[in-house]
Amino acid sequence: MAKNYVSDQEFKNENFTIDFLTNGEYDNCHFLNCNFASGDLSEIVFLDCSFDNCDLSNAKLRNTSFQNAEFEECKLLGLRFEESNPFLFAIKCNTSVLNFSSFYKMSLKNTALSNCQLQDVDFTEADCSLCSFEGSDCLAANFFQTNLQGSDFRSAINFSIDPTQNRVKKAKFSRNNLHGLLHSFSLVIES
Repeated sequence: MAKNYVSDQEFKNENFTIDFLTNGEYDNCHFLNCNFASGDLSEIVFLDCSFDNCDLSNAKLRNTSFQNAEFEECKLLGLRFEESNPFLFAIKCNTSVLNFSSFYKMSLKNTALSNCQLQDVDFTEADCSLCSFEGSDCLAANFFQTNLQGSDFRSAINFSIDPTQNRVKKAKFSRNNLHGLLHSFSLVIES
């Protein structure tokens, strides 16, 4: 159980790499220009929290709870989200860098990952149904046995999705990025 309860507070320009964020439950808190890089966020609950221009790269997320957390212009490099608490897990990311992060076997249903860098992100066996990848760069992202049903890739770039290895029914693509579905077949596509 969480030790401390913090509600409706703003944390601005804090450096949590030296003195880690106190373990507890943070409800409706706003983190602005905070540095959590390589810190330990284990066992912390973030409920309806927003992170703007924060760096959480390589932070430890053992049993961390993200319930309706929003990330705007954040660095989220190398995060192992599969180690976080899956109960009511819900995030929204906009204009953020998630390169080298992992959502292995996570439920991301209805998640918006808009205008993000998703390079080398692992979505293996994740439920990404109804997700939005609007404007995101998915270079070398791993989609294997991933549920992508109803997801929106119309303005995503650099993805390679094998439709024989993933569930893609009713997923949305544009004519300009269909080659990302055909890459695994080694076809030569000319314009």
